[in-house]
Amino acid sequence: MPPTLRPAAAVATLLLIGATTGCSLLAAPGTRTPDGDPAPVPPRKVVLAAAQALDDAGGARIDVVEEGPAGRRTASGTLTWGARDEGALTVTDEQGTGQLTLKDGALDLSYQGAPPKHADRDGAESLDPRATTGPGGYAGGWMTALVTNPGSRAYEIAQAGTLGSLGGEQLAGMTVAHYQGTTPVAEYFGADQELTPARLAAVVDWYSRRGVSVIGYDVWVGPGERLLRLRETARGSDGTTVTTTDVSTPGEGDAPPVETG
Repeated sequence: MPPTLRPAAAVATLLLIGATTGCSLLAAPGTRTPDGDPAPVPPRKVVLAAAQALDDAGGARIDVVEEGPAGRRTASGTLTWGARDEGALTVTDEQGTGQLTLKDGALDLSYQGAPPKHADRDGAESLDPRATTGPGGYAGGWMTALVTNPGSRAYEIAQAGTLGSLGGEQLAGMTVAHYQGTTPVAEYFGADQELTPARLAAVVDWYSRRGVSVIGYDVWVGPGERLLRLRETARGSDGTTVTTTDVSTPGEGDAPPVETG
């Protein structure tokens, strides 16, 4: 199960300001800078608030794209967490198009014409076609990301490193705040409270052997503390892999197009 998120620190209603300037920032009502301008909320607090809001929602639709030297992968579907731990996604990777289901921590992956594969949440990476031998068959976190509450990942980002603001931009028909940062691999994954020491060591070793020392991340947050997009960038000796996750409410329709540039 994803970690229980800690309450966001005193972030009440977040408002978008400066929309007319094209450089929107999130600000807390009633707070001002010495010059009298609305004071922006620190990025970490904004992301923590968005992570908590998504965790409280109990479910979401996700649309994921991974692009890198090994090719392109996609996944789309819904996840629920909390009282229910379930998911149903369509995955396209080296093996073709398959159906990935999650129920109470048990994973099943079925490709057309092939026998189904089974694993538990801790062994999710063993379902990855690129899985290697060794602890957990770790293969870059693709399968793990597909069955993890995006709010938990946003929480880890906020806890692991320093986030900077890139201002406001348009996404999904609204003006949203864009934050960016980097952190060493061990600290990034070390913020995951669900990783055992052995699992964390396997993850760090996997990245180290591929020359990845830091993880870059971007987070987009919209009005109402809505977590809309996460992006993870890993640059290593084999090239750069970018994984983008769009988050929307189930039933809203298609997620916004993913831009990986």
